[in-house]
Amino acid sequence: MRVNSRYISRSIYFLIFILACGLENTANAFEKMGPLRKECSTTCHQAEHIQKAKKNKYTQPECKACHTGPSEKMASSPFSTPTGRVGNNSLLLKSLIQAVPDSQPKGTSMKKGKTSMAQVPAGEFIMGSNERWDDEAPEHISTTDAFYIDLNEVTNADYKIFVDATTRTHPFHWPEGNLAKGKENHPVVYVSWFDANDYCSWAGKRLPTEQEWEKAALGEEGLIYPWGNEWSLDKSNNPYKDSTGTEPVGSYPKGRSPYGLYDISGNVWEWVDSYYLPHPGNPVTRAEYGEDKRVLKGGSWFDCLSYGCGLSAPTFNRSFFTPEVKNNSFGFRCAKTKKP
Repeated sequence: MRVNSRYISRSIYFLIFILACGLENTANAFEKMGPLRKECSTTCHQAEHIQKAKKNKYTQPECKACHTGPSEKMASSPFSTPTGRVGNNSLLLKSLIQAVPDSQPKGTSMKKGKTSMAQVPAGEFIMGSNERWDDEAPEHISTTDAFYIDLNEVTNADYKIFVDATTRTHPFHWPEGNLAKGKENHPVVYVSWFDANDYCSWAGKRLPTEQEWEKAALGEEGLIYPWGNEWSLDKSNNPYKDSTGTEPVGSYPKGRSPYGLYDISGNVWEWVDSYYLPHPGNPVTRAEYGEDKRVLKGGSWFDCLSYGCGLSAPTFNRSFFTPEVKNNSFGFRCAKTKKP
């Protein structure tokens, strides 16, 4: 099952909304939402000023009044050059990523889900977007505590250890319960939210929240894609390059996020531990919102354009399904609050 009501209803919703409000009002609908944080309602925390704040690197007095901002760091994306253009991965800043060391290369499996993780510091970041679907808006300042998150999506080999240890039912597409040869290091698919949640718990971890996932994907300044603000066809396993399925995790090192995560865009959609609810300050009521659905992030190899989803690669993209749904483009990665 891949179709959900979000994709079916979007075209109808936007047609009605545009006709009712006019193109100009539609474009400005999310720019008049007022303060986005109760504890800090200064100019830089208002939707219409976030772009200005980003451009000026949070140096305005009204911004400094409640946070120092990303300007205190060399670059929010370690792949950025001083001019803001995407550079090469040698610019990875050690101060922004502290991968938990292990004895195996990144992406390989260890017992009990002990794969490499990146440390994401506590603090603010820019979440959401005013440019696309209503459920992604408004672009706003969010915050997280410090946490750790897997550098890679959970693989078939990882999940096989879990299945064997817990006598859990294996994904139905594994022939006679065995991994398909050559797919060991591909992300596991055909897992429900419950499967993902149970795996992370078994591994001594948990699923990341939507806020944690998005921060780990885009850094503090709100990158459009994990690698920067310009679309690139060859930095992820995406449907626009005629992908026909999953690829081994870590196959696109140039597509890493500011915190060093691989495949955070593309390969498989990733379940997170958040209900499908509107972002703070979003005035639009949607029938789909509710605690009966869970959010997925990151897009996948699968071409969902026929469902009206648009480009699924941006970090702020959201999808949702009821938690029991499984298909060949859904996977996950785990997070942890304390140091592994």
